[in-house]
Amino acid sequence: MAMATIEHWARLTGPELTTLVERDPVAILPVAAIEQHGPHLPLDTDVVIGHGLLQAAADRLADDGSELAAVILPTLALGSSLEHTGFAGTLSLSAEQMIAQIRAVGAGVARAGIRRLLLFNSHGGNKAELDIAALQLRHDYELLVTKANYFRFARPSVDLPADELAHGLHGGALETAMMLYLDSEAVRRDALANYKSLGANRAAAGLTLGPEGDAGFAWRAEDLHPAGVTGNAMLADAEIGHRLVEGFAARLSEIVRETASFDLSVFEAR
Repeated sequence: MAMATIEHWARLTGPELTTLVERDPVAILPVAAIEQHGPHLPLDTDVVIGHGLLQAAADRLADDGSELAAVILPTLALGSSLEHTGFAGTLSLSAEQMIAQIRAVGAGVARAGIRRLLLFNSHGGNKAELDIAALQLRHDYELLVTKANYFRFARPSVDLPADELAHGLHGGALETAMMLYLDSEAVRRDALANYKSLGANRAAAGLTLGPEGDAGFAWRAEDLHPAGVTGNAMLADAEIGHRLVEGFAARLSEIVRETASFDLSVFEAR
């Protein structure tokens, strides 16, 4: 049975990459952040979750007989985290720096002869920069650039309250559960708490303008909760994390497959 070929860019030699390019691979760029996640999660939470989802997706592709080729680029661990700079440990690029580094990596991908680039993002603050950089790369190099933000994927069914799913956006049950599954020793269990978000409080009062939704206001993490966390981390467990990782990874593997099989001639025919 044929299997997917998934390599790591940094571990290849130049000639090996040139050979892989002959298979029209998808280059996957993981984009994350080093930022505060409250007293219970490490600063590299977004990196750990991104890597975990990507590895689970790669395992799925290897097991399902996919014949595609892909190469995983070095993770851009520093992201755009202005909203978290009020807390110790956050390392943030400016929006301009973030866009510039994605464009620089994309330029290198294009120089190598690769035509398909998937930006896989695990930090909400990076989304606007990804959109801008992706369009610029499409314009400058005629790459197919797919943007995949796991937090925008349909959520797998898990036993969590609706208000937690709606408002537990940073360090709450979802991220804590995935960390308990992916890297349980990194979770400071004695600091797990219910960090009630300003968004949840406003929604409970019948107000529709909040930090998320169809009309939202700009916010800093301390605006939503003094600890910089939103959500009830005490609801998390490793089994919920497992279901979340597998569900998000299933969608990511579909996106990789569709990026690999996308008919690039539809662009050329314009």
